[in-house]
Amino acid sequence: MTTALIAEDLHTYYGKSHILHGVSLNVGEGTITTLLGRNGAGKTTTLRTLIGQVLTFGQETTRWPSFRIAALGVGYVPEGRRVFSNLTVSENLRVPLGRAGHWTIPRIYELFPGLAERRLSRGRQLSGGEQEMLAIARALLLNPRLLLLDEPSQGLAPLIVREVFRIIKQMRDEGMSVLLVEQNVRMSLEIADWAYVLDTGRMVYSGAARELAADAPRVLALAGVTAESWSAAET
Repeated sequence: MTTALIAEDLHTYYGKSHILHGVSLNVGEGTITTLLGRNGAGKTTTLRTLIGQVLTFGQETTRWPSFRIAALGVGYVPEGRRVFSNLTVSENLRVPLGRAGHWTIPRIYELFPGLAERRLSRGRQLSGGEQEMLAIARALLLNPRLLLLDEPSQGLAPLIVREVFRIIKQMRDEGMSVLLVEQNVRMSLEIADWAYVLDTGRMVYSGAARELAADAPRVLALAGVTAESWSAAET
């Protein structure tokens, strides 16, 4: 399997605090890799560090400016959506400087019919789920080969979460590589090919997502979900 992203022995500091301790991970091309862990485990820090300290599609991109990494085919959907609140949906979608490819605004509206219906609504008028879909849509207009997603299910209703994860799975099925940072363990493991688990800045698990999903006690121990929430997710 070819590799979309390689990160080796990442160490990150915030002031004098040592946050990441030798974190390494790979994302295979055309796969979904999920990064799991408790709150404060270092997931978002890892994602932000990856943007500046990785080997992407065989090129050493450490210290590259973000626009150059994006031009290589890397999309990023940050935690908190960060849509332009005073711009309409249509205007938000015209902000990215798109790369050539099959992801166009008309195709975005086919994938997200709700956004098509609200194309004249301003970002601040959208629900949390609509904002998340708009954030993903903007990233897709870059026609990325690799998409980094930070907590896309955060704060969303269960039905919207399932729709977001269906779209992520569709991206993989169309050949895109995805690194999914998530707290929704059950849903992530349902669609992922490979899983990593972080704990206090250290990688404590690396393996096939299917194997981890089948070992509920280990998931409870590694990812910090409660037995009740794990059981509820199965119903």
